Amino acid sequence: MAVTEVFKRERCATLNKPILELRGATKVYQGVPAIKDVDFTLYPGEVHALVGENGAGKSTLCKIISGAVRLDGGEMLVDNEAVNFTRPRDALDRGIAMVYQETSLVDTMTVAQNIELGHEPLLTRYRSLNIKAQVLLQSMNFNVDPTAKMSTLGAAKKQMVEIARALRSRARIVIFDEPTAALTPEEILHLFHAIEDLRAAEVGVIFVSHALEEALQISDRITVLRDGALQVTKPARGMARETIVRHMVGRDVAQTIYSRDAQTEQNKPATRLREVLAVENVTMGSVVKNMTLSAYAGEVLGIFGLVGAGRTEIAKIIWGALKRNRIHGGSILLNNKPIRYRVPAQSLKDGVAYITEDRKRNGFFERLDIAENIYLGWLAKRKGWRSLVSKHQKRKLAETWIKKLHIRAIGANAKVVELSGGNQQKVVIAKSLVQEPKLVIFDEPTRGVDVATIVEIHQIIRDLARSGKAVIVISSYLPEVLALSDRILVARQGRIAAEFAQGEVTAEEVMYAAVW
Repeated sequence: MAVTEVFKRERCATLNKPILELRGATKVYQGVPAIKDVDFTLYPGEVHALVGENGAGKSTLCKIISGAVRLDGGEMLVDNEAVNFTRPRDALDRGIAMVYQETSLVDTMTVAQNIELGHEPLLTRYRSLNIKAQVLLQSMNFNVDPTAKMSTLGAAKKQMVEIARALRSRARIVIFDEPTAALTPEEILHLFHAIEDLRAAEVGVIFVSHALEEALQISDRITVLRDGALQVTKPARGMARETIVRHMVGRDVAQTIYSRDAQTEQNKPATRLREVLAVENVTMGSVVKNMTLSAYAGEVLGIFGLVGAGRTEIAKIIWGALKRNRIHGGSILLNNKPIRYRVPAQSLKDGVAYITEDRKRNGFFERLDIAENIYLGWLAKRKGWRSLVSKHQKRKLAETWIKKLHIRAIGANAKVVELSGGNQQKVVIAKSLVQEPKLVIFDEPTRGVDVATIVEIHQIIRDLARSGKAVIVISSYLPEVLALSDRILVARQGRIAAEFAQGEVTAEEVMYAAVW
């Protein structure tokens, strides 16, 4: 970006009055402040990044601005006029739209219907609806069929529809909550072009992200929150990644996020260990085509690929949530025993755990508390008298896993929906690991997770492999795959296109295999 362009933006932001301002914003839950005395401003045509650990108060602040949560203290001004939103509709009426990290789409409706939701004309022609949606999606280079049902789409395409719906409303303020978490590098580039268009149209953008490189690249200013308190607000041009991390966590963890574990390197066996999983020429329609792979005890197998490469589908076939072709569908062996699960419950009993990429939809029961979620995971593998509910056992399991995974919450009886994204992910992991699996499949394990929690989850994965379990990590983020994996498989168009040993490959070679 040209220096003159940056200067022009900063000068424009300085001359204009804030389109949004929060003064001393405070929100308290059960006596504990989620945010306290936070000041925040947004100017027309400005991209203002909001960063911090999970639980730092970012989502609470955004929900206040979008009308989903009411302030307990302080005030909010839009166009220098004090406002007190009581519902999201009030915010929408003032031109404020939010793209949530966890999608809020209606699964039974089509893509076009979801985009138009809340703006429907009195008489609706589906042809016109689909054409309008197609034009909007194409303008952002999002490859999504407007006639497809939402329930048939993956997490990445659902995120694209969320973004398109927010831009459809022609808002004056758009809040993006982790918009790139499920997108490929190419899709992220298209999103950034869309944000540039918003900036040119004098729309104020709040960009919430754990990807600090993206925040530094796209934003004009960066605000850092920690434990609900404002740490710093500065121009992005003058900030370094290490400085942001230090403000976020109060310590320097920048060097440990995507680095290899020295102890892991020392403990790596000289010869290949026992084969736990063997997938041979597995096929499912046109999505998975003759896919072959193996996973070994004590090893982390990384699978990298772009959206639509068949990575999640092969994991769900192994787990029993999807069915491979009945004829010429290939074979799957678990500990040298042929398997073809009808339902995931059968795989649980054989020691296979799958940790989903979409934690809100498939990972936990949001209205139940932490203890109940973990206990349900434990019960899923039991039968007969052992499945009887025991309050003592439930409390004991919860206390053990909260301590083991460092789940930050008021207590074991806290509702999972009230937790931050990183702590929700830890509950999902605990719910699976309590089943004592022998094969653990992580699908996008650090999606929407802050830098400190990334380190913790990576440590959990390494400890599982070190304890002799076979671990598969599916990730769209290449530094994560390179940091964690003992072997790397690259999926492309439903097949395994390449295999690399850790330490013998560069990021460029892996990406080349994924796209060529």
